[in-house]
Parts: sequence; structure tokens; C-alpha cells
Amino acid sequence: MRSVVVLVMLCCALIVTPLRARAEPVDLALVLAVDASGSVNQTRFELQKRGYAAAFRNPRVWRAIRSGMIGAIAVHMYQWTGPFMQREAMGWMIVRDEASAEAVAAAIEAGPRLLYGGGTSVSGAIDHGVGVLENLPHQPARRVIDISGDGANTSGRPASTARDAAVAKGIVINGLPILNIEPFLDRHYEEEVIGGEGSFMIAARDYDTFGDAILRKLIAEIADLR
Repeated sequence: MRSVVVLVMLCCALIVTPLRARAEPVDLALVLAVDASGSVNQTRFELQKRGYAAAFRNPRVWRAIRSGMIGAIAVHMYQWTGPFMQREAMGWMIVRDEASAEAVAAAIEAGPRLLYGGGTSVSGAIDHGVGVLENLPHQPARRVIDISGDGANTSGRPASTARDAAVAKGIVINGLPILNIEPFLDRHYEEEVIGGEGSFMIAARDYDTFGDAILRKLIAEIADLR
């Protein structure tokens, strides 16, 4: 009986070890949380998608990625609305060069809208991002949740509570508030949303300027500029 147990353990080791070996080291694991709440009509949603796709096609982003010790990042995207309403829009993808950056841009462009309203829970978006990062198949030097949205937290637990729980796990939360509906949303993000070492926020005046804001934000996040 003992020999059978030993044989089973050896077989398990042979199966598990290659799976762990496939975990790829990256400079950054970046979760992109995209607002799909009721205030975001289809035109605004498409402007967000275009902004993200254009950013990953920008040579400045490629240079930022190559500036890292490893020269690669892992990217994941999900849409969010209410406390328990989040849907994955793009699974983890590695970006290390122009071709892989184009693959991410194309995946973002091709992805449909998966949510249409349901409240605005920034805290729910943070909590979901923590879960995504805790199941990350790669080995990052840094873990960042990048939240964009046009409204303050109105449902679920307080955003600051979710933020503090994420920061306690070593996760950084950065913000991109879009100010066309709530002109002082940047204050809410500054006080209640962003957190962690080197966290920052870049506000977009409206959806038309979202693309420029996300480009600057991605470069700062990837290059770890503080």
C-alpha cells in the first residue's frame, strides 16, 4: 500500500511541476477595470475601448514595456458596474513586443460590451480585481488595478474599505476618473479609490480626452514612474 501512495505522489509531482514552470515572470500584472454602468452609453463605451486599443499600439507604450527588468507585462481587462456585476472582457495576455501589443489591442477592439447598467460600485470593481490578481498565472514584480469610471461609488461597501483591503495585500490601485458627469470625481478617486505605494490618478476631462489620459497613465504605470 505504501508503494502505491509513493507512486501516486511521484505522478502528482511530475504533473504539477511543469505547470508551475510555465508561470512566466513579468515586470507588471496590470488589471484594467472598465466602467460599463448606466451612465456610460454605447458611444462612451466605444471611446474607452478605442482609447485602450490605441494606447497599446503606441510606440511609447512599447518602449515603456521594454524598459523593465524583464521587458514584459501581463494585462487583463474586465467590465464592471454593480457590487457583484463584473465580466471578463480579455483574459491574461503577455505583452513584450509590437506583435503582442497589437494582439492585445485587437482583442480589446473585438470584445463586445457585456454589461449595461446595474449601479456604480467602485468597491466591487476593486474586490473583483483583487480576485483576478490572486489567481494570476504569472509571476509579477508589481500588481496594479487600473480603474476608470465616470461616477463615484454608490453601491456595495465603501470604496476606501475595498481599497485598504487590496493595499494590505500589496496591490496598487490607480485611477482614471472621467469628469464630464461629476466634475469633482477626481477628489473622490484621490480620497477613496487610489492607494498603495506609488499610486496615482490621471483625470480625463471627458470621454473625448480619455484616449490621451489612458496613454499617459499606461506609460506611467508600466515604467513605474512616480
